[in-house]
Order: sequence, then structure tokens, then C-alpha cells
Amino acid sequence: MRRAAHSLALLCLVWAGSAFAVSDPSEMLGNRPLELRAEAIGRQLRCLVCQNESIEASDADLARDLRRAIRQQVAAGASDRQVMDWMVARYGDFVRLRPPFDGETILLWSTPVLALAIGFGVVLAARRRAASPARPLTDEELPLTDEELERVRTLLRPAARHDNVVSGH
Repeated sequence: MRRAAHSLALLCLVWAGSAFAVSDPSEMLGNRPLELRAEAIGRQLRCLVCQNESIEASDADLARDLRRAIRQQVAAGASDRQVMDWMVARYGDFVRLRPPFDGETILLWSTPVLALAIGFGVVLAARRRAASPARPLTDEELPLTDEELERVRTLLRPAARHDNVVSGH
């Protein structure tokens, strides 16, 4: 129990230290509501260096520059939408952690569904193929002459098989 408590405390310290990368107090806005707006915007934007972190969580130099630009725009009176539009105009929809659902990103959004559908189809086809036993070909389906067909029948007869093998050599 004590070990678990120590592990949890260590985990909380690590998480608290990396939750927000704004490490320089001069980077933060003096107005708390404006700072909260800037942080909310920053949590929606992808760090272009780290790619799987928001710019608020990243410690990369580019993320620091983007946080500064967001805070300047928020302090200048820009709306959240205006700040997001400015970032998207500059870096494209990739900068958003959650890209919009539109004609350009439909493949991005539909890929998981397509992958599941294809996988389900492959599994279903494999199960059908495994479930249906192979049926023997009819005489009409065999591309053999009458002479070849008679030879096959002779070879497939249990008693004749032994005789043909011996007499064939």
C-alpha cells in the first residue's frame, strides 16, 4: 500500500510538471480570464515539432513561439475563432488536434471505418471459404479427354491402384 502511494505521488509530480509547458511566467498573460482563453486555444492546437502534443503541453521552441503569438492576439482582443483561423491559415488544418469534418478531411475521418469494414469483409470471406468444403469436379468440368478420364478412374480404384502401380513399372 505504501509503495502504491509513493508511486502515485511520483506519477502526480511527473504529470504536474509536464501538464503545461508554460515555464516562463513572463509568457503568461496578467489577466487570468485572458490567460485561460489562451490556454484553451493552445490545447486545441498541435505542436508541429512533437505532433502528438498540444502547444500548451510542448516544450519545443516553436510551441513556445506559437503560445506567445496566441497570447498576443488574445491580449489584442481577437476572438478564439479569429486566433484559430489565423493559425489554420498559417499552418493548415494539420495544426488542429481535431481537424474539421469536411470534404478535404473526409478520408482522414473515414479511414478507421473503412479499415474495420475491409477487415470484417476479409474475415467473413475467410470464414465462408473455410466453412464450405471443396466439392469434387464433375466429368464435364474436368478438362480431360475420355482416355485420360478413364485412366484417372482406373488409378483411383483401390484394388486397381496397386495393380497399375506394379504393372506400370
